[in-house]
Amino acid sequence: MKMSTAEMEKLNVSMRETSDKRLYERYLAVRLRFEGHSFEEIGHLLNRTRQTISLYWQAYQERGLAGLEMDHSPGQPTKLTDEQRSQLGAMLEQKTPVDVGFEARHTWTLPLVAEWIKMTFGVTMSVRGISAMLGRMNFSFTKATYSLVRADADAQALFRKQTFAQLKKQVEAEEIDHLLFEDESMIRSYQALQYNWFPRGRQRKVPTYGKHEGAKLFGAINYETGQVHHREEEKADVAAFVRFLEDLLSVYPSGKMALILDNSRIHHAKALQPFLKKHPRLQLVFLPPYSPNLNPVEGLWLWLKADVVNNVFFEKFYKIKLHVSQFMNRINKNPMETIDRLLVWL
Repeated sequence: MKMSTAEMEKLNVSMRETSDKRLYERYLAVRLRFEGHSFEEIGHLLNRTRQTISLYWQAYQERGLAGLEMDHSPGQPTKLTDEQRSQLGAMLEQKTPVDVGFEARHTWTLPLVAEWIKMTFGVTMSVRGISAMLGRMNFSFTKATYSLVRADADAQALFRKQTFAQLKKQVEAEEIDHLLFEDESMIRSYQALQYNWFPRGRQRKVPTYGKHEGAKLFGAINYETGQVHHREEEKADVAAFVRFLEDLLSVYPSGKMALILDNSRIHHAKALQPFLKKHPRLQLVFLPPYSPNLNPVEGLWLWLKADVVNNVFFEKFYKIKLHVSQFMNRINKNPMETIDRLLVWL
């Protein structure tokens, strides 16, 4: 790999001029690649996954420096230091307001965050400024969810440190050619209501006549590329699961494939065994019980529902399928976003 003097100078100038740390990181990844470092080495240096560095490189190869640009402007610097923002992020993730002295308060709002910042750091910030800062910190205003108390923390830790770590090593050694996560979800004609912007004192009304139609979705995310595959079915049974596996084998016609998935009945069904014997290059790897937090496809379903399903009523079944397909096509045009959003923690 060689880089012209003009290209190198342009890259160096961009690195000097940008004030955005993430954009600088992408520039640096490209320069390190030209200097002969592997994706693994660069990922280790920058604390990013191998596939993230690979996509940085692919984006540069396709569009040059423009392919590395962020979707938002870094804006004006915040009033908190990097260390203070890190402390704020950890606090919001790990504690509720009552844990840090706000009696009988269990939900973080922007005014409460502003009060905590003032109390902790002696810094006064507007709620608008805090909202923008939290957006840059990759926080969003989301509903809480329940966690499964029957989950085994030790089993989950073992999966991360041993099972999944070994799978990643096999991918890097090209012993596994395709590593994917898989899951299923139900999409109904009207799913749920969620927060949205609307004139104060009024509510958005979603018209419905009570009819429930829906589709069972099968989905898989490629750990290496961020590519998402899906299939709609009327129900989630073994036959439907086999059809989805056939889709994946068709998309990846050669090489060993490891599919990480939960312990649903259809994944362990005896009726599935003949298919697995017929396709020995397909390996099923099971997550610990009650561990949806270890499957990034769960995050994909939340993303899908937030973008195109919630606050909508679909009067026709085909419209559900149309919106789902449009969503999948959109995110597959920018797999780097999928990796940054769903796979970066792996």
